[in-house]
Amino acid sequence: MLNVNFVLLAGNPQGGGGMVQLVLMGGIIVVFWLFMIRPQAKKAKEQKTFTENMQKGDKVVTIAGIHGTINKINEDSTIQLEVSPGSYLKIEKSSISMEWSAAINKAVTTDKK
Repeated sequence: MLNVNFVLLAGNPQGGGGMVQLVLMGGIIVVFWLFMIRPQAKKAKEQKTFTENMQKGDKVVTIAGIHGTINKINEDSTIQLEVSPGSYLKIEKSSISMEWSAAINKAVTTDKK
């Protein structure tokens, strides 16, 4: 008889634990979205805007570290980059580094002042 009473009193020890776990899982997903997915999407959008707004004469740096000036923007998403007077490279627009190009242009504008 004692054994039966023990089972009846013990019951289910977790009770409402499922709801707490569900809320915690939702919180983890929200934090993951805020700190990982959203900033990455924002940066991709900025990179796309940067590549669409490039113009002839802009000083840029490629992701490989090549410095040059845009000489011609082609229709096939490539650009003609002048790396030294009379030397041209045909590269993809996506290979231009937004951060490094901004840094080199910032340095040029501060030197002129």
